[in-house]
Amino acid sequence: MTESIKTLISNAQIIDGSGSEPYLGNIILKDELIEKVEESSTNSYKEEAFDSVIDASGLTVMPGLIDAHCHITFDEPSSNDELFYHRREGLAAIIAGQNALKVLQSGVTGLLDADCIFDVGVDLRDAIEAGILVGPRMAVGGNALLTSVGGTGGRVIPDKGRLGYGAVVRSPEEIVLEIRRQIKLGVDWIKIHVSGLVPRQFSEGEVKAWSYDELKLACDTAHELGIPVVGHCRSADSVKDSVLAGMDLVLHATYMNEEALEVVIEKKVPIVPTFTFQANLIDYSEEMGASKTYKEIFEKEIEDNLDILIKAFESGVPLLCGSESGFSVTPYGDWHYKEMQVFVEKLGLTPLQAIKSATLDAAKALRKDGEVGLLKKGYLADILLINGDPSKDVTVLGNKELIKNVFLNGKEIDLTPPLERVKDPEGWRVSSYSERILKKNSKK
Repeated sequence: MTESIKTLISNAQIIDGSGSEPYLGNIILKDELIEKVEESSTNSYKEEAFDSVIDASGLTVMPGLIDAHCHITFDEPSSNDELFYHRREGLAAIIAGQNALKVLQSGVTGLLDADCIFDVGVDLRDAIEAGILVGPRMAVGGNALLTSVGGTGGRVIPDKGRLGYGAVVRSPEEIVLEIRRQIKLGVDWIKIHVSGLVPRQFSEGEVKAWSYDELKLACDTAHELGIPVVGHCRSADSVKDSVLAGMDLVLHATYMNEEALEVVIEKKVPIVPTFTFQANLIDYSEEMGASKTYKEIFEKEIEDNLDILIKAFESGVPLLCGSESGFSVTPYGDWHYKEMQVFVEKLGLTPLQAIKSATLDAAKALRKDGEVGLLKKGYLADILLINGDPSKDVTVLGNKELIKNVFLNGKEIDLTPPLERVKDPEGWRVSSYSERILKKNSKK
């Protein structure tokens, strides 16, 4: 029988994740759980009573971050073409394993990967849980359910079948069959791309690509088998119909009107705004070579939706932090803190409220309410020690040099960075055979 392992973290500034003010104290871990959280200005424990002792004087101890919107299987594509046509399943799984370690070492001890390419998300989660790979705690979906109208992939989305991260469903029967297939596979969530882009679009945001009846069928089918549903929604009618149909979590929820907001407030359905992608493109548009048009679109999406999201938050709707890491704009391990920064600078949350959105509240995305995201007796010991004070400045969580210790399930994680990739595998990235040649007419 394996003996219990006890760890003492002493003399720490403790941010417990509840939104309460920090305090000095000690934390005792026993195996995978938190055994005690004590408010105290001194340490009276005998070191010999513990297998491991960490003097956290000058450090902050807090729950590990939970990223409620992460694409761990994508490997940072720069285009939908690359993501849909330049990925191989086996290689994607191998690479995702290394990327998962990067994410964990950045202080993210849990993530929701709501949709994946092939079935890599489920397999990666299972490999981590089995101890075959080292990575964060994961809740996963399978392929996002789409209609042939598509999602953000536009014309890349096929009229039927599975491609990239999507599974196109064309009838009530196909909706039910695909949801049951994914649940048989072992998903934690069903994701629906409720809204999408069409070429000749004249409305703000995106077009609702699902009817209410289709959404209700999808939610009922998943719920009957005990699985929640998350929706990508960027329009008022997509948010309203999704929540009325029984959606459990909404990604983005931008361009809501008052009618949609009332429904969200009534149901208290959590929202993951995921402004990190847009914020990075705005902040680094010149370095990335992004067009001025894209920058203006994303600036407008953030600014136009702040007031209604603030109303939702002030009315008790949980806002969860998600980074959409996994694209070229949001590389793994670098930007998981930034949604908190956006919440503080744009939505007016305090740093402690933003931390709560990335810890205690974000546990909803892992389906582990009451188990993770809080430093409290009986909770899983997913813990971050950092040389800084996030209660005053959340951006310190983005400096990996300040991260001193990460615990997952009570076990300390080796923070030695993984080997740098020498090059991308052949055919992994989009490549072109030449630049366009423009013929210049010369005057004779």
